[in-house]
Amino acid sequence: MVNVVVVYHSGYGHTKNQAEAVFEGVSSDADVRASCIAINHEGNISDSDWQALDNANAIIFGSPTYMGMASWQFKKFADDTSKRWFSLAWKDKIAAGFTNSASMNGDKHSTLHYMITLAMQHGMLWTGTAMMPSNQKASVRDDINYLGSFAGLMAQSPADAGTDESPTKGDIDTAKLFGQRISEVTKQWCS
Repeated sequence: MVNVVVVYHSGYGHTKNQAEAVFEGVSSDADVRASCIAINHEGNISDSDWQALDNANAIIFGSPTYMGMASWQFKKFADDTSKRWFSLAWKDKIAAGFTNSASMNGDKHSTLHYMITLAMQHGMLWTGTAMMPSNQKASVRDDINYLGSFAGLMAQSPADAGTDESPTKGDIDTAKLFGQRISEVTKQWCS
């Protein structure tokens, strides 16, 4: 059995909804032990959370995109991983990431690229979405991978949307498929 951990920060609840959908996708595989860790509003996680990350075969990072970058709380968490970096404790773990912002673009790639760099510094193996985009004239907002992201999972939540209505059904369904993909890749890597 492989162990996959979703670790994320959510400022307003939209990224939490996305994280829960990724977690649901990971958890749908009976051969995978999944856990979900929320970074608190001070940018901290517990000692037992750090232990769960250290024991994971895969770590999926998540953060909203604020002003073209991950939240400061996620950045603090990332900075706190330096003890693990120094000993290469996370070397060869599978890594992936997701983000959410109010705009369709919102410079979400900056956040994903930051997560990719974090994973590369740790010697982790980055995994993208491997989902074709919904980019045809007949495509609608609730289609899978409507935002067309390959490097990691993206979602969009309008700035005035409540957490009960955002991200969209399509973004949530895409998040579940993304979680399933990370489970499959992790099992392949660990077999």
